[in-house]
Parts: sequence; C-alpha cells; structure tokens
Amino acid sequence: MARLPRLTVPGYPHHIIQRGNNRQAIFAGHADYETLLKMLEEHAAQAGVAIHGYVLMSNHFHLLATPETTQGIPEMMQALGRRYVRHFNQRQARTGTLWEGRYKSTLIQAERYLLACMAYIDLNPVRAGLAGDPAEYFWSSHAHYIGRRNDRLVTPHALYWELGNTPFARDAAYAQLVRSGISPQQQQALTDSALRGWALGEPDYVADLQRRTARRVSKGRAGRPPARPKA
Repeated sequence: MARLPRLTVPGYPHHIIQRGNNRQAIFAGHADYETLLKMLEEHAAQAGVAIHGYVLMSNHFHLLATPETTQGIPEMMQALGRRYVRHFNQRQARTGTLWEGRYKSTLIQAERYLLACMAYIDLNPVRAGLAGDPAEYFWSSHAHYIGRRNDRLVTPHALYWELGNTPFARDAAYAQLVRSGISPQQQQALTDSALRGWALGEPDYVADLQRRTARRVSKGRAGRPPARPKA
C-alpha cells in the first residue's frame, strides 16, 4: 500500500510523532536532550511554526504545533532531523539512520482535542513509568504551563489563555486538567490519528478540511463502495 501523504494546513494545530529506528534510543545523555530542544527552537522560528507542547522520551518525541505555511512543519522537521542525526552520530561514533522512517503527523480540532492532546503529551512519561507525576519529568513543556519555568520554545495556544484571567489561574487550571487525565478513548484516538495520518475532530471539522485538499483526511468505510441504483 502506498504511503499516505502528510497533510499540513496553515493555522491548524498538528500532533507530530518522531520515533527512533527499531525503537532504539535517540538520546544518550542530558546534552542530547538539550541539543535537540535548542535545534527545535531555532528551526521552528525559521520555519514559522509555533510549538504549543512537547515531550522528549528516550526513543521518540511528540510535538503539538501550528504552522504559518504549508511548508512550515516539513521544513522544520527535515532540518531538525538531518541536523540532529549528524550531531548524534558524531557524538556516538556511529553511522546510518536514527529515525524510524518519516515523522508521523495529523491535524487535530483545537476546540475538541487541543487541551486533551497537551495532557496526553505531558502524561507520556507517567504512562512509561518514568515519573509518578508529569511535573517530575524535565524534558517536556509541562513545567512551563504550571508556572515552574519559562520555556522559550513554547508558544501557548489561544485556548490555553482561556483557562484563566491571571497566570496563577491558568497554571492551576492546567495542572488540574492534567491531573484529571484523559479517557482511554481519547488516548487511543490521539495515538491512532497521529500514527495513521487521519484528521481528528468532529464531522464538520473533518468535512471542512476535506474541502481544502484532494488528499483524503479520514478513513473510508471498509468494503466496496455502494452500487449505484439502476435507472
């Protein structure tokens, strides 16, 4: 089966996943995590991409980002991927690929899934057993959103600003949102949509996206298409 082309739409949030080849580690120490974040900050700015959330895991990373142009995310990810692989290979005296193919990406409906996606990203270390609480894990944007540090990489989405009228209120509301977690259905939907490339949102949102592109944005029904009625 041919690979589904990635879809990038300016002004819409995208959930992005990049995995290590054969699920191998893509970081060998703290310096590597710091280097990737610095490179991401640089290339996101150059490509006009706002990074709303991120988490760096040992063998993959997630981003939640909104591009200004159709080429913003592809340009950012290509530049980041190539540059980081050179850095990692040189430090580890290795050659060859680091990534498990191309990155995965899909669009998500902001009003329905953006805050859930942020919580999903923040909770990755907890699900993996790396932390008992998202605040304990350093390599994510969670600390920025609960007021523990200022992360220059992060550009909060407008929906985050609606959580409260003051920084303290927003920090507290977001911390509570993450503590409440997301449902298993939301978790599965966010994972499947990103890995398979289908847009995630209500029917009207998906239909609007489909009008903008010739590329299918949702999974069709299984089986043959219905037969046309005879005249």
